[in-house]
Amino acid sequence: MPQALRFLGCRLPVLGALAGWSLLESAHTFLSGYAVARALDDGFLSGHTAVGLLWLGVAGLAVLVGGPAGRGVFRGLAGLVEPFRDGLVRAVVHRSLTAAVADPAHAAGSAAVSRLTHQTEMARDSFAGLVLVARSFVFTAIGALAGLASLAPQLLLLVVPPLLAGLLLFAAALRPMATRQREYLAADETLSARLGAVAEGLRDVVACGAQQPTAAWVHAAVEAEARAARSLARWSAVRALSLGVAGQLPVLLLLLAAPRLLRQGVTAGALLGALTYLTQSLLPALHTLLSALGTAGTRLLVVLDRLMGPARPEAATPGRAGPGHGSAAAEAERPSTPPPAGRPYSPAATAPPVPRDGPRVELRSVTFAYGPGAKPVLRDLDLTVEPGEHLVVVGPSGIGKSTLTGLMAGLLTPGAGEVRVHGHPAHGHPVHGRPAHDGRAVDPALLRVLIPQQAYVFTGTLRDNLTYLCPDLAPDTALAAAATAVGLDALADRLGGFGARIDPAALSLGERQLIALGRAHLSPAPLVLLDEATCHLDPAAEARAEQAFLTRPGTVITVAHRISSALRADRVLVLDGSRATCGTHDELIARSAVYRDLVGRWRTEHV
Repeated sequence: MPQALRFLGCRLPVLGALAGWSLLESAHTFLSGYAVARALDDGFLSGHTAVGLLWLGVAGLAVLVGGPAGRGVFRGLAGLVEPFRDGLVRAVVHRSLTAAVADPAHAAGSAAVSRLTHQTEMARDSFAGLVLVARSFVFTAIGALAGLASLAPQLLLLVVPPLLAGLLLFAAALRPMATRQREYLAADETLSARLGAVAEGLRDVVACGAQQPTAAWVHAAVEAEARAARSLARWSAVRALSLGVAGQLPVLLLLLAAPRLLRQGVTAGALLGALTYLTQSLLPALHTLLSALGTAGTRLLVVLDRLMGPARPEAATPGRAGPGHGSAAAEAERPSTPPPAGRPYSPAATAPPVPRDGPRVELRSVTFAYGPGAKPVLRDLDLTVEPGEHLVVVGPSGIGKSTLTGLMAGLLTPGAGEVRVHGHPAHGHPVHGRPAHDGRAVDPALLRVLIPQQAYVFTGTLRDNLTYLCPDLAPDTALAAAATAVGLDALADRLGGFGARIDPAALSLGERQLIALGRAHLSPAPLVLLDEATCHLDPAAEARAEQAFLTRPGTVITVAHRISSALRADRVLVLDGSRATCGTHDELIARSAVYRDLVGRWRTEHV
């Protein structure tokens, strides 16, 4: 309030101009009822039709006068609203910079951008709406009450008391309504934060068997938001009650008192004019005012509190489960039955007897579309990747390369045809697959590891992240060898060794990819699927990481974003949307126009 009074006190000329134009605009309100009363009493009821039409013409002329007045009102409004927004912007920038200097590690990011753009504009629009509505109600009420007094002073006794009672009732409920609005927004933000945290760390939740406590944690936020919404709805009902008392009760009282007023000498024209004031001017203005104060007013208070009030910490996650930075495609398929709580998932259960040079991957007339009526992304694709082969997949963006790796990983099921890994359906389950040679069921999830473009890194030690897919705890010598192979050794030294605890949010995209590549290199999976898993590395680091997997036993399938990857492959698969072409680099240069175009662009960029 002190800040608001200082703000308005510095703009008294603007307020004066706004009041002057509003007073001129209120002349229409005064004449609307007064002209109706005179037209009836002095004109039509007295047999003077021309006089009645003249008074109605005066009322119409007042409407035309209100046009220029409205233009002046909006000019004055700009003199209030724009400085208000500019002041908010300065305050938000100052607050964000001060917080960033005080704690650089937690400098404001997207939240500051939201405050600077969306929230300041929301406050600006709400403030402008409130000024317009409050001004309109005040001067409409002045014009209407002046008109009632000019027609018959006793009419004020029927209008003013319920009007004041309704306004006081609403004013008393305004603070609780703002409090409930704030509580509802806070509960909604908490629920959104918890849902986001759970979605981001879903694999951590499943791996640790924490589904039930996590569900209870989210359910508590859902219940809190529901309680806040019900409480807000109850207080919002007070607005309807206030409107009934202040706006509709005077109309009822006027109708009930009409016979008595007529006996006291109040004319029929005066009664009709009073009814015009109530139904055509006062009641609509009152309805608009209460609606605006109940919505835009409480919203403005909440937004200003967030922009100008003390900083609030973000909603905490359970047990400080840090951000997972996962993606829709899992790096390794998770078991369908979650492990016991407190025991992380390990794929050591039944490692299948796969040849050391890797499994064979076969696609037989595979067709896949995202939905029954969608155009197929892949159609009648036949492909065989031999054990130990390195295949690179290239093609324009959105052509189906990631879809192909999802099918090979068993994350997607083909609409037609089949995908087989080591002779078993890629999307199968141990109970559905054929037994291995020693009689044990083969779990397809243990045959492959998929590294998507958005690498998955969780809060924990570097060792925890690297050994996540290992059947047994890998010794430090194995960790060091894998780190050196993929180029992770420098990052490991900078972080403080394999026992160092890492924060995924503090890592760059390329650093997360190096950790994920090291994890895949350590895993026993004989099939490695790299879906642009090196896109955030520079060409030298990418070549080193790919070379590490070429010298590692197993089959490697890489979705490449640089043609240099294709030059290191045994074969290249080109997807162009209509058909797939597979061959060596030299063969494809001669056979595929799409591949020649991709190679030509790459060479042009690297000249």
